[in-house]
Amino acid sequence: MQTKKLTELLTNNAYPGRGIVIGRSADGKKAVIAYFIMGRSENSRNRVFVTDGEGIRTQAFDESKMEDPSLIIYAPVRVLGNKTIVTNGDQTDTIYENMDKQMTFEQSLRSREFEPDAPNYTPRISGIVHVLNGECNYAMSILKSNDGDPSSCLRYNFAYNNPKNGEGRFIHTYEGDGNPLPSFSGEPRKVEIAGDIDEFTESVWNALNEDNKVSLFTRFIDIETGKYESRIINKNK
Repeated sequence: MQTKKLTELLTNNAYPGRGIVIGRSADGKKAVIAYFIMGRSENSRNRVFVTDGEGIRTQAFDESKMEDPSLIIYAPVRVLGNKTIVTNGDQTDTIYENMDKQMTFEQSLRSREFEPDAPNYTPRISGIVHVLNGECNYAMSILKSNDGDPSSCLRYNFAYNNPKNGEGRFIHTYEGDGNPLPSFSGEPRKVEIAGDIDEFTESVWNALNEDNKVSLFTRFIDIETGKYESRIINKNK
């Protein structure tokens, strides 16, 4: 698989929806995570990321304008020991709770399916990063309908051991804009990871469609110590 520039993939797609990037920094010292949300409706755009313990959660920017919170208010990022979970929905809690009971990442998601938002049936995308004693690995998952048929759930899992320096994977909910929205297809895209956390964050944010982008979270985790730095950018201020 050819390595793509993350910024080019984002610039050329006005509506990838929600997206997860996981990889390793160019110097090999950090595990890298990015999660962004976009929105077309006023309800989806009326959100911000806020810190919640070692993770984050979504929150209404203007509570008076919040309509249905069921699929848009959740904790995208939670930390369980030396594992960082990142998802596009409340399956973050499912993974956290089940892994805390010694289930695997893949087992934890067996009880979940795509979102019940007909006719889009938005895929549930999830990722987990494991950092320990100078080593890191990560996994990704997508749960999607069978070409829009809600009677069939397709489950894809991808695992990446000892990722290469400066390389990551990018998975997102939609191939692009449309009605209904077309689900992501194929393997997570192989992308270049470049710069320090501020350079990386700025490049991703600037590449997202100006009209549709809502919020971005990034985190660089030191592979030796487990210490991390995070950034949050919200369009609503």
